[in-house]
Amino acid sequence: MSSAPPTTTDEAPQAAPAPAPTSRGAWAPLRPLVLRLHFYAGLFVAPFLLVAAVTGFLYAGAFQAEKFVYAHELTVPVGDAELPISAQVDAARKAHPEGTVAAVRPAPQDDATTRVMLSGVEGVAATHTLAVFVDPYTGEIRGALEQYGSTGALPLRTWIDEFHRDLRLGENGRLYSELAASWLWVIAGGGLVLWFSRRRALRKVRGTKGRRRTLGLHGTVGVWAAAGFVFLSATGLTWSTYAGANIDVLRTSLGQSTPSVSAAVGGGEHAGHDAASGSGGDAEHGVGLDKILAAARTEGLGDPVEIVPPADASSAYVVKQVQRSWPEKQDAVAVDPATGEVVDVLRFADHPLLAKLTRWGIDLHTGVLFGLVNQIALMLLALALILLIVWGYRIWWQRGRGSAFGRPIPRGAWAQVPPYVLVPLLAAVAVVGYFVPLLGIPLAGFLAVDVVLGEIAHRRGQRTAA
Repeated sequence: MSSAPPTTTDEAPQAAPAPAPTSRGAWAPLRPLVLRLHFYAGLFVAPFLLVAAVTGFLYAGAFQAEKFVYAHELTVPVGDAELPISAQVDAARKAHPEGTVAAVRPAPQDDATTRVMLSGVEGVAATHTLAVFVDPYTGEIRGALEQYGSTGALPLRTWIDEFHRDLRLGENGRLYSELAASWLWVIAGGGLVLWFSRRRALRKVRGTKGRRRTLGLHGTVGVWAAAGFVFLSATGLTWSTYAGANIDVLRTSLGQSTPSVSAAVGGGEHAGHDAASGSGGDAEHGVGLDKILAAARTEGLGDPVEIVPPADASSAYVVKQVQRSWPEKQDAVAVDPATGEVVDVLRFADHPLLAKLTRWGIDLHTGVLFGLVNQIALMLLALALILLIVWGYRIWWQRGRGSAFGRPIPRGAWAQVPPYVLVPLLAAVAVVGYFVPLLGIPLAGFLAVDVVLGEIAHRRGQRTAA
């Protein structure tokens, strides 16, 4: 492939001693380092980002697809009067006596079915439930499907969700998505800085050809999508394996963890046991579901709600709102099964600020906060990321000269960075790398590889000169 003439937009500078800082200040010696980091991360992390983007695109579209695929189970003709919730659960149990009742979601709209979730059902994953769909007007069973997660994902969305999260490989597979989330903000931020440092040279895309045009498209789309990428990265890390655990520790230390309603009979502090994680049992403890639901309604808990039976003899029912769309409804109450009295109330308005931000961020990331608009925006972001990855590899291919891995950082580049910039920068990188290990470990690897490549290039240059 013929060589292209050098331009100001090559992804690395010539392998020559780095110039001393000029009037541009500390940026001149930093630019080669940012270029190489953007190059290495884009080259090696991009395949993981591509999988995350494709599966994220499919997941965002799965919400609407689910409505069509499972229309029979999800919807019913509107009737005159709904049966008591206890009668609906009885109908579900007669049709499916297996397992135990883990939760009940009364029909949230006039044309929707009631879901009775059963745990411990043979053939259903331990982390999933069997959702039995009941016509609230007639008690007819409309079907039964495996369900996962707090958003009630059915088989189609569950499969895509699990592939997006862990490639359906379990906990080990989650490393791929955490790696992608750890680096997405770095790649986006680095590209943004590089673009604006060369905005005059790259501003005009029309009329250009080849690598320069590809680079212009790559930069323009990247600039418009950068804020969205940073958001997806930050929110994705909140429930990742390693970085997510560190974030939880930090939130707890700041008193910003998500509280839960106390399910202990007799009330208590909000830090008590959350019966939502209990396995549930007989759905008709004590006064029964109808009075339990009525008690929750008196506390202002409107649809959609989920009723969780007591986890054991000393626990209460927990009724919680499960609306994740705006405005969110996340209030919860605990109801004594013996008396039907509310023993604890937790309002979403009383959640700590970081708990609220985490909830909103996750729901925006998963496409439920603003419904269809949210899902379309996520699909556009995913499409933008796919295009950027394709263009990035094309830029690398169009370069067509030098090492397959580009030119290493010029010898002395680190030494040219002023100490007042280098020291805080290294300290910040160390701290971020500690809290986000799947950023820190690969970053150390990238730097080691580039130092080795630089040394090899230097020695070859010495032998050639001799």
